[in-house]
Amino acid sequence: MTNTARPSIPQEVERQGLLATLIARIVAFGGRVRRAARDVFRAARTVVTPIGWAVIAAAAVAFVVGYGWGWAELVTLGWGLAIVAALGALWLIGTGASTVALSLPVPRVAVGELAEARLVAENPGHRRLGGVQLELPVGEIVIERVLPALPRGGVVDERIRIPTVRRGIVPVGPARTVRADPVGIVRREVVWSDTALLHVHPRTVPIAALSSGFVRDLEGSPTRDLTSSDIAFHALREYVPGDDRRHIHWRSSAKTGTFMVRQFEQTRRSRLMVVLDLDTASYRDDDEFELAVSAAASVGARAIRDARSLTFLVTAPLGGRIGVHELPSVSRDRLLDALCLVERAERVVGLADTARAAAEAHSGVSLAFLVTGSRRGVGELRSAAVRLPAGVEVIGVRCEPEGEATARQAGGLTVFGIGYLEDLRAMLARSAAIA
Repeated sequence: MTNTARPSIPQEVERQGLLATLIARIVAFGGRVRRAARDVFRAARTVVTPIGWAVIAAAAVAFVVGYGWGWAELVTLGWGLAIVAALGALWLIGTGASTVALSLPVPRVAVGELAEARLVAENPGHRRLGGVQLELPVGEIVIERVLPALPRGGVVDERIRIPTVRRGIVPVGPARTVRADPVGIVRREVVWSDTALLHVHPRTVPIAALSSGFVRDLEGSPTRDLTSSDIAFHALREYVPGDDRRHIHWRSSAKTGTFMVRQFEQTRRSRLMVVLDLDTASYRDDDEFELAVSAAASVGARAIRDARSLTFLVTAPLGGRIGVHELPSVSRDRLLDALCLVERAERVVGLADTARAAAEAHSGVSLAFLVTGSRRGVGELRSAAVRLPAGVEVIGVRCEPEGEATARQAGGLTVFGIGYLEDLRAMLARSAAIA
């Protein structure tokens, strides 16, 4: 009878511990392999093109079928595809430039003016960098350039012209360098900059000073803002260096023995209002709408230049609260920036309702411009004009590209028909001369 010696309990525990440790290490190694494979796949997915994946898949199929069925031709084809894929990967070595900076020397231009993006590529390293393809997205297009090879410490300053044929905000960038093989198996993009915004303003023309509507300025309501020169007298105060000596009150100065100057309350200037019609039904085409935007922008820019109080409105969409949609007019750039985003709409509040809401929201209006297209009749302009308070001078501007310039009076409403932006300047200059 044979007795088999059983291992002791401590040895059994030690053996199970070693086995558990081995299993844990195998699981951990498997997890690292999975993570590494996932990282490699993610990296490959960013650089391998659809053509590249097709080549890799074809090589894998050729190897499996060739070696499995003994087809030497398929094996040769598989190795050929694998070599092509490996050679394509060599094109990803290097970046071609150490840094690429993007800037817009002039971030605001008018339609048709010159606009450029500046790209500066530098190589501060100690080795020569080969030429590389550079791509610059500009709106919906991509501009391509090939940067020359950069020696050590070399700098390339490239200027790329940006089309400015249409009003709007054009995203420029990000600038990226691209390395890709000739076959198109791999492609690596390196992004170097953020996206810059180019504001393409509507075209404007300098027009004569808007003297109409200034009668009320002489009868403006005084405010709590004090000034050294105005109409409404407020009080006397002691003279300080820099005061205008013409405002010295000599009688009070003789009584007090100290120079006293007059202080005034600043009067509230009359307000100029511009209403731009956004209704698609008012315009025949895009060119007519762009002419209307440019005409309204020209009037608004002149009012800001003359330091007049300006309210610039566009007709608001239907469906919400009946009111007005006001554009910022604190400066010329702010107004024109806002006009870059203005587009026609199918359903908007009518001009008459907009004029009524504007009259309720803004007081002190003395001159109003209603800018629209050729499909908006004079009767509709007159209907909008009567919604404004009595005494407000209203000028309607009907735009029709290449049309004949006309001017007419319709029940206290002045209607300008313009075919070119310069027609508006001529008509306002003629009106100012007559006034």
